[in-house]
Amino acid sequence: QVQLVESGGGLVQPGGSLRLSCAASEVTRKFDTMAWYRQAPGSARELVAETDGSIRYADSVRGRFTISRDNAENTVSLQMNSLKPENTAVYYCFANQLIDGAGGYLQMLNYWGQGTQVTVSS
Repeated sequence: QVQLVESGGGLVQPGGSLRLSCAASEVTRKFDTMAWYRQAPGSARELVAETDGSIRYADSVRGRFTISRDNAENTVSLQMNSLKPENTAVYYCFANQLIDGAGGYLQMLNYWGQGTQVTVSS
């Protein structure tokens, strides 16, 4: 079973920066999409940024956050600048892989990290 391990969360003041990193336990696994999601208390989990060759950002973070991916190392990172208190959440790494499943059908495998807390507060 592939594991995704996040690091880099913590406490930062408004306007500060943090860099989140996520590494897959299997370097040779070929993921299709790698992404970052977040979940604030009392809210649903939401997409922050994703990359599958193209890159997409949530409107609320575009211009402040940057997602990057290293396919050779099977890692994905999220550089977060100009952080705001409303960015406080647990951030989750996500990856998926489309494979040939049983019976000739395609099967999507989804993987989640355990989450890392980001707190933006003075």
